[in-house]
Amino acid sequence: MSPNTGKTTPKQSLFTRAKGSYAANRRRLGTALAVAFAILLAWHVVNGRDGLTNWQHKRAEDKALAAEIQRLTDENTHLSQHVDHLKTDPGAIEFEARQRLHYARPNEVIYALPNQPQKQTSPAQ
Repeated sequence: MSPNTGKTTPKQSLFTRAKGSYAANRRRLGTALAVAFAILLAWHVVNGRDGLTNWQHKRAEDKALAAEIQRLTDENTHLSQHVDHLKTDPGAIEFEARQRLHYARPNEVIYALPNQPQKQTSPAQ
């Protein structure tokens, strides 16, 4: 740029022209860099190591594990009550012995039926 006219002349150095171009486009360059940084930051928030995607997976896993813990706690409570019941109630002990071990009282007959009905084959013709 010529000091008097503000126009570029062929005699100016490359550095001087670049400096003038930078001064004229400084605001555009700053805006472009800010937008690029915001896009990069948004991508990192969503897909980064501890981003939203990973957080959602961890949250779903946490809910599934909490449900499993609750189910196992309920099962443990039920089994503890069953054990206490078997320790104190003779009727419960007799019931388990009859069901699982097929015990019988004197002069009783136990009929054991098969669990699956047998398939009947038709006579060959």
